[in-house]
Amino acid sequence: MHDDFTTIWPVTSKRAETGELHLGGVGVNALAERFGTPLYVYDERTLRQRARLVRDAFAAVYPRSRVVYAGKAFLNFALLRILREEGYGLDVVSGGELHAGLRAGMPVDHITFHGNNKGDDELAEAIAAGVGTIVVDNEHEIGPLGCLAADRSEPVRVMLRLNPGIDVHTHAKIRTGVADSKFGMPIASGFAERAVAAIQRHTTLDFVGFHAHIGSQLVDAASYVEAIDVLFAFASTMRQKYGVALREVSPGGGFGIAYAPGDHEADIGAWAEAASNAVLAACARLDLPLPLLTVEPGRTIVGPAGVALYRVGAVKALPGVRTYVSVDGGMADNIRPTLYGARYTAALANRVPAGNPETVTIAGKYCESGDLLIEDIALPPLLPGDLLAVPAAGAYCLSMASNYNLALRPAVVLVNDGEARLIRRRERYDDLIRYDVVPDEG
Repeated sequence: MHDDFTTIWPVTSKRAETGELHLGGVGVNALAERFGTPLYVYDERTLRQRARLVRDAFAAVYPRSRVVYAGKAFLNFALLRILREEGYGLDVVSGGELHAGLRAGMPVDHITFHGNNKGDDELAEAIAAGVGTIVVDNEHEIGPLGCLAADRSEPVRVMLRLNPGIDVHTHAKIRTGVADSKFGMPIASGFAERAVAAIQRHTTLDFVGFHAHIGSQLVDAASYVEAIDVLFAFASTMRQKYGVALREVSPGGGFGIAYAPGDHEADIGAWAEAASNAVLAACARLDLPLPLLTVEPGRTIVGPAGVALYRVGAVKALPGVRTYVSVDGGMADNIRPTLYGARYTAALANRVPAGNPETVTIAGKYCESGDLLIEDIALPPLLPGDLLAVPAAGAYCLSMASNYNLALRPAVVLVNDGEARLIRRRERYDDLIRYDVVPDEG
């Protein structure tokens, strides 16, 4: 393991002479004994380094920039407080995420509210809280939003999410800027222009700019630059037709990370420079003032900071077929491999490896044949009771976790300088039935 935080392991990852993996100066054996498994371990130093990497890269090339953390990647009070200290705002997509952000002390004017089907109740909650910006995704929400904003002394700041019609090289289920997408207003069909006109008719709405998000897990900035060019061309046309003054623009996030050896991740410095150059060139070409540039990293901040720790159980060798190594977690805490074929790697974490590597499949414990965390990975012989560590597990695992098979969602700890702090307790059986309504049997 390396101390370079651009790799798949946290920057503090080290092996002791005993072979035990240490994260944040804490051995995984002690973590598993104290907190149980499955366990998600976040390294604070990695969190802060990656947050600063994105923040400083964009600030260096485009001073009028800001970063908002995409909360859907993983929301937790301790995490949000760290990001708040690092100068981040928050991007939420539901009333629940908004509530969590407010409770964690995130400044409300630094919160952006997204979502392709916001309920009237969620819009009302966002307006009542004084959310900094609401990103309009469709025509349906413009009218209710304008009415809900009528009682405010100041107009509600809004942006319009555009669908730029850009295809990117990523999995189909995380492409969001193609023509066939539930997100944003298509430009080519005229829907986006119609939405602009509708927003401009509401004096209770303050139209500040345009947003787009073309996909996730992107490693090439070319499509990002293309999206910026499309946004600015449309903004220029809308200024001429409807007098829209472009004050803010957001090409979203989606910066890719490495999940396994040999993977490439987005070069944030090069990405920031490419985005800045595209904005500067577009403004010069179209005679537009320089807007605030907002970027929305999520995965790239928390993904490499998180490690999932599992306990090995049954090992089942099927001659001529494969060897299944079952662990005490799986699709209930990490649905990504089952949902869209996400690939991870893993390492024996509790001892020195012994024996020649074997190709095995890491299986979860849940009653689904598709509950496979990692297919065909070469690992040293694993024994029941061993600890298996899966890196790059900090994003979209816990946020999509479930109670399938009435599983208990795992505990989460934050490690730093030899100390481990529980930041989310493991669920208990009573949590699973807390909301059940028992009929009166009398």
